[in-house]
Amino acid sequence: MKSRILELKGVDSADLFKALASDTRAAILGLLANGPMNINTIGQTLGIAQPSITKHIQVLDQAGLVTTEYTPGSQGMQKLCSLAYDRLIVSLEGIPDTEDRVEIVSMPIGLYTLANPTPTCGLANSERIIDFLDEPQAFFHPDRGTAQLLWMSDGFVEYVFANTLPSSMDIYRLEIAMEICSEAPDYDNDFPSDITVWINGVEIGTWTSPGDLGGKHGRLNPSWWFEHGTQFGMLKVWSVDADGSFVDGTQVSDVTLKDIYLLPKQPALVRIGVKPDAEHKGGFNLFGRGFGNYEQDLVMRYHYVGPNKNNRSASVAEFAASRSS
Repeated sequence: MKSRILELKGVDSADLFKALASDTRAAILGLLANGPMNINTIGQTLGIAQPSITKHIQVLDQAGLVTTEYTPGSQGMQKLCSLAYDRLIVSLEGIPDTEDRVEIVSMPIGLYTLANPTPTCGLANSERIIDFLDEPQAFFHPDRGTAQLLWMSDGFVEYVFANTLPSSMDIYRLEIAMEICSEAPDYDNDFPSDITVWINGVEIGTWTSPGDLGGKHGRLNPSWWFEHGTQFGMLKVWSVDADGSFVDGTQVSDVTLKDIYLLPKQPALVRIGVKPDAEHKGGFNLFGRGFGNYEQDLVMRYHYVGPNKNNRSASVAEFAASRSS
């Protein structure tokens, strides 16, 4: 397996050194070197209470030393922790203020905070349909967190993505990536739907899905999934920067990062749905890492540059321009 190496310059390493300045956190990293572990297992192995382990994991996560994701467990969802890097290399040199960095947050599709589905609708995990088909209340079933596919002919789902970047960092582009398509009874490859994304309550843009895609078994779909049902979606990326909002690089609106009020240490609220006045009201299917053709959940990417003690705003503008040229 390819080694994951983090190279840091001294000026950028304060948070990392603070995170390592703890025997407990060093022990946690040692455990995770053997493979991913959940919070409970880490606490039991080290003989430390779960709340304390959770706080230590938060420090390591913020320093970029570990990654966390929620996965189905024997008693609901569990927080799985992994090492972000296999090796750390620290240099005492300074680094350019315009180094490109990305913070990635992966969100299981069942961990929405709000849903407003209209039949046809439903949820499925790797083992079964969750609750009942075409029953909006199924979206509030306790097992919804395990969902790997959700669908609705109209309505929306909403998610809250953490933003733990220090206030000294400047975000110059925000991206949300998902596998998605229209929703028709069974499937219909010619069934357009205008699917819209909002961030922090601001509409950033709409993409028209060509259809509810089927006819060929999705690469990741479980064997029990119906051959006559939706099989896969298209991988689409909505993005926002200082110049506007885009879907797969094509501009769809003039909404900029400034317009969506993305504040330091404040979460980003993402809504995916079909507007009441949409020309093509064909609903949507949203795929998790266990359905469709792409092994990923919803993914938020914060592209940012480091602190510039002289002129951080100018740094962001210059760096964004250099990336687009």
